[in-house]
Parts: sequence; structure tokens; C-alpha cells
Amino acid sequence: MSKRFIKRRRAAKLKQKFFQRNGGLILQQRLSSIEDNHKAKGKLFASTELDIATDHFNKSRILGQGGQGTVYKGMLIDGTIIAIKKSKVVNVRHVERFINEVIILSEINHRNVVRLLGFCLECEVPLLVYEFVPNGTLYQYLHDPCRGFPISWETRLRIANEIAGALSYLHFAAAIPIYHRDIKSSNILLDESYRAKVADFGTSKSITIDQTHVTTKVHGTVGYLDPEFFRTSQFTDKSDVYSFGVVLVELLTREKPICELRAEEGRCLATYFIILMEENRLSWEKEEINAVSNLAKRCLNLKGRYRPTMKEVAMELE
Repeated sequence: MSKRFIKRRRAAKLKQKFFQRNGGLILQQRLSSIEDNHKAKGKLFASTELDIATDHFNKSRILGQGGQGTVYKGMLIDGTIIAIKKSKVVNVRHVERFINEVIILSEINHRNVVRLLGFCLECEVPLLVYEFVPNGTLYQYLHDPCRGFPISWETRLRIANEIAGALSYLHFAAAIPIYHRDIKSSNILLDESYRAKVADFGTSKSITIDQTHVTTKVHGTVGYLDPEFFRTSQFTDKSDVYSFGVVLVELLTREKPICELRAEEGRCLATYFIILMEENRLSWEKEEINAVSNLAKRCLNLKGRYRPTMKEVAMELE
């Protein structure tokens, strides 16, 4: 047996081992059970293809880094620009999140939700391949002083409308209702026309039509987390509404969700905004902005049952 043959066989065995460890068999099973067989369910990319596309995951290709992993910019042989999310570590929880994101994005088709092109399971850590969205995140757009260009109210209102439309679709129009569970401005991407794309579905949950909530370990981002969910561990569609309310206030005020520079009671933007609204210290020249402020206040109600649904929010913003 030649050395080259042995080397190739070892590499193939290792790829198969990674494929199984990264949840490949479970994923194949789950994807084949999705009823809509006409929908593209994501291509299975070869590790060599993605390695070449990112110049061996060169540091200069990094688009962003988060708790779950690093996102790289890549270019396929046919010239398609892509974004590749590379998980940080592999443990059972990460594999579950990875499978969850693939399944959920395989069931979604909406112009304001980031498109999953495929995935790779034959490397040490699983890789997700998305359409490339060139203008960074809404968080950067609103809060990065280096960007320094004014954002018109019309643009901000349109972005709010697009995010609300995507969430309304997830809650009410997707084949299976989906709770996003981590809505924040850094999970909203902006395309070449500054149109919103909701991203990062690693912790999202599909629910059955008759379910009203999921009972789960408290997860989310400080500043966006629904206080009712924090208290009860029950995540409902209204928990997404609360997080959206915070994003809406960011769009209104261009203030960060948490800011140490504000007085103590105002460090959390949601609390600060409600105080200003109740003391009538917020009034805008445009009637439209006042209407959106009142809508944001309703989204941030401490009691979920008094918040509007995402469908109602989308209709009002429309």
C-alpha cells in the first residue's frame, strides 16, 4: 500500500469522524423530515472548498467575532462572496445550536432574514455558510463613531419596519412558528442598500401551533432581555417583542442599550426611555416619531400580555 493511499484513507476517516461528531447524521435525518422538498435545504460544502475560499481562514478575512465563533469573508471558485461562521469549540451544546440554526434557516424564506447557503461538517468544528451581507450590523451603523454619517429618520423607520416584518413572519407566517430569542441590533445585518437582515438563529426555538411559551434556562443579552422571561423562565412571542422594543428605542435615540455614562437609573436604555416617556421629557417635532415612541413604550411593557404582537407592531409601522 502506497504512503499516499494510507494518507488519503486516514484523512477520509478523520473527515467521517468529524462529520459524525458535528451532528451530521442527526442533521441529515432532521433535514429529510422537512416537508417542503422544493426548498433548497443548504449545500454540503467540502472543507477544502471553504479553506481555499477564506485563504486558509486568514485573519485578514475576519468580519466579526462573538460568543459562538468567528465569521470570515470568503469567495467561492465561481466568484460568489460568502460569509462563513466557524464555531469556537465543539461540545454537545454547540452542536445542538449548530443543528438548530441549520434546521430553522432551512424552513425560512424571507427577504429580511439572512439566507443560509450551506454548511460543512467534515472539519474539526462545524462551519455555516451564509449569503454575504456587506454593510455590517445595525449596532455598528447606529453606534460606531467612526462611521460618522447622519442616518435619516426615514431610513431608520424603514429598517424598523423590515425587522418587524421579519419577526411577524417568524411568529405567524413560517411553516412552524419560531421565537428568535436573541433579537438585538448586533444580530441585524445591513445589505448593500442598507436593508435589514435578521441573523443568528443558534438559540431560536420552533414551537407547535398550540404552544404559548417555551420553558427554558434564561438566555439572552443584557439590555435586551425580557424582565418577565428573566423572572419566570418562560419565553413567549412577547419576549421577542420586548427585545424588538429595545432595538426600536435604539433606532429612535441612537443611544446604546447599556451605557455606563448615563446616571444609574438610566444605564439600561429601556428603563431610561420609559422614565423619559412617563415624565413627558421626550417630545419630537414629527408626529410620526411620537407615534413610534408610543409603540416602543408598549413593546417594553413589563407585563407581556399588555405588549402588542409582532404582527400588530409590523402593521403599525407599515
